[in-house]
Amino acid sequence: MLHINKISLVQFKNYSMREFKFEERIVGITGKNGSGKTNLLDAIYYLCFTRSYFTSLESQNTQYQTNGFRVEGFLEKNGSNEKITCILKEGKKEISLNDDRYEKFSRHIGQFPAVMIAPDDAEIITGGSEERRKWMDTLLSQIYPDYLEHLIIYQKILLQRNTLLKNMEAGGNRADHLLDVFDMQLVQHGTPVFNARKEFLQSFIPRVQRLYDYISGTHEVVNIRYQCTLQEEDFAKQLHGARFKDMQIQRTSTGIHRDDLVFLLNDYPMKSSASQGQRKSFLFALKLAQYEVLKVHKAFPPLLLLDDVFEKLDQERVMRLIALVASDSYGQVFITDTHAERLIQAFAPTGTRIQLINI
Repeated sequence: MLHINKISLVQFKNYSMREFKFEERIVGITGKNGSGKTNLLDAIYYLCFTRSYFTSLESQNTQYQTNGFRVEGFLEKNGSNEKITCILKEGKKEISLNDDRYEKFSRHIGQFPAVMIAPDDAEIITGGSEERRKWMDTLLSQIYPDYLEHLIIYQKILLQRNTLLKNMEAGGNRADHLLDVFDMQLVQHGTPVFNARKEFLQSFIPRVQRLYDYISGTHEVVNIRYQCTLQEEDFAKQLHGARFKDMQIQRTSTGIHRDDLVFLLNDYPMKSSASQGQRKSFLFALKLAQYEVLKVHKAFPPLLLLDDVFEKLDQERVMRLIALVASDSYGQVFITDTHAERLIQAFAPTGTRIQLINI
């Protein structure tokens, strides 16, 4: 079991100094819009991922007119007490577990698994391929530490290769021997990422289908098609064959950094054909399937962070979702809403105790 007992925030977003204690498995966070409900969820997410769910800019996580923040959480994981400390001071970030500072933040990822569902997640379906790769990488990085290591190294090599291509264009000189080295390294670290993505989706899709049927209350065939050029040709051959094109456009045109997922509903792309209700049902099915996979691999339920779901789903879908997360198969759940009474009424039929925190 994974459970957060307490979190303290100093100069994090709109919080000058605040401490919250979490006593129940289901925690409802209520308050007016703009009061800081989502910021509290993001602080919990930060403890698990060493970063914000909503922004890559640390300046946006820091309270206005301050130069840093501190987020500290006290947790229980499988009977052991754990303390996570995240500090940003004058642009420098430190992450510690039980007062031992990480040299590499990547080593923290997956130790405290969590799943966030937020209104802007619709971008996973309607946005560009980067959003879908980010979603898949966040899941697989929590399951396979080697996956994250390969991905980090791949991105560094990709940047170096692209920089070389730009410099070659500016200087008018070819550097095929250096490109050969970068290509070999891209293949070495890109191939394991490709294999993990491909194998994962094969077993993941049936989970999404089952949860989609449950959330939507109807059966429509959903599917996820993996698009990757590595399925068509050996990666090394692709890089070599695209070299002249890459030198012309000054960037690497083939590889796992261009992968995409196509979400299908009854064999049609969901991005263009699905209704808003169908997309919402699919999104929740996608995230809850992610939750299930993490639970299986970790042998305990991850944290579930639900932001503003009452405003995004109709009454029937909300009640199905609440019944699911209130069941014993789920762990600690944090859910925000503007109306405390609505939360109480939603969980009443489940007989589950709920702690309410008003901000």
